[in-house]
Amino acid sequence: MKKTCRKAAFLAGTAVVPALIAGAALAEDFVYVNDHADIAPLCGEAPLRVALIDGYGGNSWRRTAFAELQDEAAKCDNITDVTYAEAGGDVQAYNAAINGFVAQGYEIIISYTDFGDAAIPAYRNAQMAGTTMVPYFSDLSGQVGVDYAANPYEDAFSAGKIFGEWVGETIGSGKTVFLGGLAGSASSVTFLDGYKEGLSDYPEVELLDDNFIVTNWNPADAQKAVAGLIAKYDQIDAIASDYGVTSLAAVKAYEAAGLDVPAMAFIATNNEYSCKWMDAKEAGEAWPQLALSGTTADVRFALRAALAARNDIENPEPRALVAFPFANSEEGVDPLCDRTMPPDADLSSSLPLDAVRALFAQ
Repeated sequence: MKKTCRKAAFLAGTAVVPALIAGAALAEDFVYVNDHADIAPLCGEAPLRVALIDGYGGNSWRRTAFAELQDEAAKCDNITDVTYAEAGGDVQAYNAAINGFVAQGYEIIISYTDFGDAAIPAYRNAQMAGTTMVPYFSDLSGQVGVDYAANPYEDAFSAGKIFGEWVGETIGSGKTVFLGGLAGSASSVTFLDGYKEGLSDYPEVELLDDNFIVTNWNPADAQKAVAGLIAKYDQIDAIASDYGVTSLAAVKAYEAAGLDVPAMAFIATNNEYSCKWMDAKEAGEAWPQLALSGTTADVRFALRAALAARNDIENPEPRALVAFPFANSEEGVDPLCDRTMPPDADLSSSLPLDAVRALFAQ
């Protein structure tokens, strides 16, 4: 069986959405998203067609995730078709797409959990119709085997704990804040709870606000929020966040204020951020950073979970997934930067770098 992680760690990974994390309490087992099981024993022999459905589509993260699915499916000779659909943010269109693929007889449907539990009835109907239904990314409240065949999810608590441990080790003592998304966002609350847990062994690190700072996961709102924090507090030594775009906005807020950027820990990095950090390093002005990323590979776990369920094989991987350390200044691991690719390109994917370049050259 595949070895999995039983506690948070922040050892550097090997670099081989944008998406928002969701999760629940600390998982008993989790696996880093660049640590893949072999799909071959799960493929089976019967011909299979696979559909991927996004609630929202079109950005670089979604394009990369579909390319990851195609790459993983190509390892199974019996997968004859991999199809994509996106619902333009409309839950009714999302449910209709699921129903449509069921009607066409697709054996496997994988769906990004853009609409959370609201889509469970559609998942259940697909599962009951004989389709192997696998929603992925958020930890849903439904029942595995009844409402869907499997539900791999991003473990926000464990990721937050990794950040808290890293910040504690990196700054030793000082003050920190956590940037979240929409007001009341359950995923940001879960991430912050993990962050507090990680900081608990570092009593000399003070969390300035017991709640997360609302950014709406919007760069303009995030930069304004961080500018407000700079005005309110005379010292911030570390900032953690659950989205790389808001961390990039925080960096820009510090630059606009003419201040040194504090230590940064964040998830779901992007090419623009990575290139900005590499420029700062070359100028001797780089700040400490930990970037967890690679979540475009989550869809590979979803496909393997679907095949295991379809073929009645024990899934060798846990449900809980954690983005891997794509960049860690304290371990000497620099992020990848490629100025020929879009600013929001995710170079942490499990695709070969040449395949990522080819994807964005289209």
